[in-house]
Amino acid sequence: MKPVRVIILAVAVVSAGLAGFLALKLTSGRTVVTSSEPVIEREPTVNVLVASKSLPVGSRLGPDAIHWISWPKDGVVDGLITEELRPNAVTDLEGVVVRLPIFNGEPVRQEKIADSSSRIMSALLPAGKRAVATEITVATGAGGFILPNDRVDVIMVRKSEAGSFLTETVLSNVRVLAIDQQIEEKDDGSKSVVGTTATLELTPDQSKVMTVAQQMAERLSLALRSVADAQEPDTIAADYLLSGDGRPSIQVIKSGSIVKSDDSSSMNEAK
Repeated sequence: MKPVRVIILAVAVVSAGLAGFLALKLTSGRTVVTSSEPVIEREPTVNVLVASKSLPVGSRLGPDAIHWISWPKDGVVDGLITEELRPNAVTDLEGVVVRLPIFNGEPVRQEKIADSSSRIMSALLPAGKRAVATEITVATGAGGFILPNDRVDVIMVRKSEAGSFLTETVLSNVRVLAIDQQIEEKDDGSKSVVGTTATLELTPDQSKVMTVAQQMAERLSLALRSVADAQEPDTIAADYLLSGDGRPSIQVIKSGSIVKSDDSSSMNEAK
C-alpha cells in the first residue's frame, strides 16, 4: 500500500474517533425529561331513577316521566331507586301515584310514590272513588272467606215500625279494598285469623248511602259474590235512603204506608 493512502486512512480514523468523542461529551451533559400525563381514575357510578319532568301530587308515573341517570355510587342514600336493586323499575312503576311533588331531574324516592309495596290505601283507590270501612264478624262477613279484591253486596237488616225485620240490598257488587285482621284466641288455645273491619271501594253517593245504612241498620252483612260478576255494574246504591239534597231521610211506617221525612221535626209530625 502506498504511504499516501496509509496517511489518509489514519487521518480518517483519527477524525472519526475524535468526532465520536466530542458527540459523547455533548450528549452526556444533557438531561432528558420524560413528560407523563396524570392518570385520573373515574369514580364508580350506578344508575338512579330520576324524574324526566316536574310531577305534581296525584300524577302517575310512566315511561315519559322517569328515566335512569348515572349517579356517583358514594352519593347513593337509602330511599333512592337504583337499577342494581330494581332493574325493571321503569315498567314496574308505570301508573304509580305521586304522593309528594317531584321536580325535574330529582331522584325518585320511595317515600314520594305510592306503589303496591307501600301499602298506602289512597294509592289503591281509583280516581273518584272513596274508601269506607264497616265492622264485620264471621257471621256478617261470609264466614271469614271474604278477602281483598273480592266483590260483595251490602245487605241491611232493620226493624220496621210494626216490629218486623226488613232486609234490603243497599250496595251491589262493590269491591273490598282491605280486611283488617285480628288474632282471636279460641277456648281450646288454638288461634285463627278473623277480620273485624272491611274497607269498601265506593262512589261518593254510595259512601253517603253506606253512612246512612250504618245508622239505620240493626246489622249490616256482606254477601260474597262470584268472581264472574266483576264485570257487572258496581255503582248501584239504594238512593232512596237519601233525600234530594244529599241529607239522610228516615222512613217511617204508619198505618201500612211509608212516610219520608227529611228531618227529625217532620218525622215527629208524621208520628
